[in-house]
Amino acid sequence: MWNKTRVTEQLGIKYPIIQGPFGGGLSSITLLTTVSNFGGLGSFGAHHLSPAEIQTLVSIINTQTRKPFAINLWVKDHDGEGLSLPEKSFDQAYEVLEPYFKELGLKKPAYPEQFGYTFDAQIETILESSPPVFSFVYGIPSPDILRECKKRGITTIGTAITPDEAVALDDAGVDLIVATGFEAGGHRVAFLQEAENSLIGTLSLIPQSVDLTRAPIIAAGGIADSRGMKAAFALGAEAVQIGTAFLACAESNASDLHKQKLFSDEAKYTALTRAYTGRLARGIVNRMMIETTPYQNKFAPYPAQSWFTGQIKQAAIEQKRDDLMSLWCGQSASLIHCKNADDLMNELIKGMQC
Repeated sequence: MWNKTRVTEQLGIKYPIIQGPFGGGLSSITLLTTVSNFGGLGSFGAHHLSPAEIQTLVSIINTQTRKPFAINLWVKDHDGEGLSLPEKSFDQAYEVLEPYFKELGLKKPAYPEQFGYTFDAQIETILESSPPVFSFVYGIPSPDILRECKKRGITTIGTAITPDEAVALDDAGVDLIVATGFEAGGHRVAFLQEAENSLIGTLSLIPQSVDLTRAPIIAAGGIADSRGMKAAFALGAEAVQIGTAFLACAESNASDLHKQKLFSDEAKYTALTRAYTGRLARGIVNRMMIETTPYQNKFAPYPAQSWFTGQIKQAAIEQKRDDLMSLWCGQSASLIHCKNADDLMNELIKGMQC
């Protein structure tokens, strides 16, 4: 049976289909529980949440599903001075984005108490709340954390974008490994080399990772229908992680503007940018992405850049300005057409049975 793999056995799920974890407020409890209750693994990107918010999140999810689910964090929680940006750098970063603040009727923001949350504080809450699955990107948690996860029965899923990263995760004893090709939407979650030097396609990444690791490989990047799933399994993957197709579903927390773009002809045109968060990510090409390209050396490091553009994004959504907001999207968006998660799961499963 196509749906019986080491991944489904390890996770205790019926189908080897994982909903990609969306950070920055794009994840939703409704989407997670819909996928998990259907027999896949629902995920929630929580890197932008405080420890208290993560604890509340897990508690709520536990009231809505008895099925396995994953909470996702970013191990590398900042770049450079991203958590404590000096005032001079704060002003420089704002200068690049000032035209957009003014265009949207926003004043210059006051210097905040903090730009984001630390992984060290967040992981303590993960261990305390013990979700069934802890997935992570941008690195590998310490051996102590991984041992504590095993002790508490928390399955770990790490993410690699190169074969070397897959080997590093495997050597660390991570239970399952997502190998995600550069076709994927959202962030290129490199941790051994710069993201720009780690752009490997799914077709090449999956079999190399399978050959080099003991842990099961979960394929991601450019997979939007059952044809992509079949290809991934043919390359040796034992599950798939799907992002953009689930992001486009009504149950996700993406804005209506974002979802409309995912179904538009413009979704065929994506590019990699650091404009929105300070880290390299793939999204639909729009005005802000193009106009800020010459100023990349003036972007604030993550998460400070994300703190700035988050305010622009919120105002842009309210004013229906998709030219000034991040529109994360993978390269296979033109293949998607399901608008709710149940239909997508049904279609994927039916396609695999043909």
